[in-house]
Amino acid sequence: MTPVLEAHGLGKRYGRRQALTDCHLNIPQGRVVGLVGPNGAGKSTLLQLACGLIAPTEGTISVLGARPAADAAHLAKVGFVAQDTPVYAGLSVAEHLRMGAKLNPSWDAPLAKRRIAQIGLDPRQKAGRLSGGQRAQLALTIAAAKRPELLIFDEPAAALDPLARHAFLENLMEFVADLGASAILSSHLLGDVERVCDYLIVLSESRVQVAGTVQDLLAAHYRFTGSRGDFTSLPPGVEAIETDNTLSGSAVIVRADGPLPPVGWNVEKIELEELVLAYMTRANSGSVRPASMASEAQR
Repeated sequence: MTPVLEAHGLGKRYGRRQALTDCHLNIPQGRVVGLVGPNGAGKSTLLQLACGLIAPTEGTISVLGARPAADAAHLAKVGFVAQDTPVYAGLSVAEHLRMGAKLNPSWDAPLAKRRIAQIGLDPRQKAGRLSGGQRAQLALTIAAAKRPELLIFDEPAAALDPLARHAFLENLMEFVADLGASAILSSHLLGDVERVCDYLIVLSESRVQVAGTVQDLLAAHYRFTGSRGDFTSLPPGVEAIETDNTLSGSAVIVRADGPLPPVGWNVEKIELEELVLAYMTRANSGSVRPASMASEAQR
């Protein structure tokens, strides 16, 4: 099956600033992908490359088996909601839907009208008079009514209050299920990612730190706790991701390539937030990214 997104050595540079470096990804279809990382990590750059809004400086990227925005037919396969959930303030809700119908050959007018009614938007209302949550819902409806194969969201709920964000994520998942589409959701809110995503990409310091299904990543990572100095030598196939030393002892987040061998320390499973923070902390410390992580990111 053709990957929903495939990247090899992908990079983007703005002048002297490297926004994305040596990115390798192979994301299967049918996933809801969480793209997480600190501000400035390169998340928006990767999504803009995937939408064809910008061109790479190095490497290659394909979306649904073709160059991003290769032609009108390919554009119709991708729905994009940018960070500021762009809508036109002077146009009414109904005018947005009419514009969507003219621009998109696969436009699903009944779906759009049904969703607008379900979320309680007045078709006569100008978009500039809508709340932030309502604008986000309108942008989501327009993206989904294209009936795309891939929905891409660049932190669309970041500025919403908790109730509006909850409603937005619920509708996002309903659209994904109804359309049978894949989705990529960039967010710095790990709770949102954990709630709706089954595939994870951690991006930090312009590089992919780790990527894979949430289930596989959590199954491969552990927390070892013991006395200070216990973890200077780890068993073969076990890699330290982050070490935290205190006066009373040490804790280390590790990744195991296979079944965990017997060890003489306390072993605990970790949560998604701890896994993400461990990789971001390691990247921020300037540690060299191991080749094993690059290999995992290509799965």
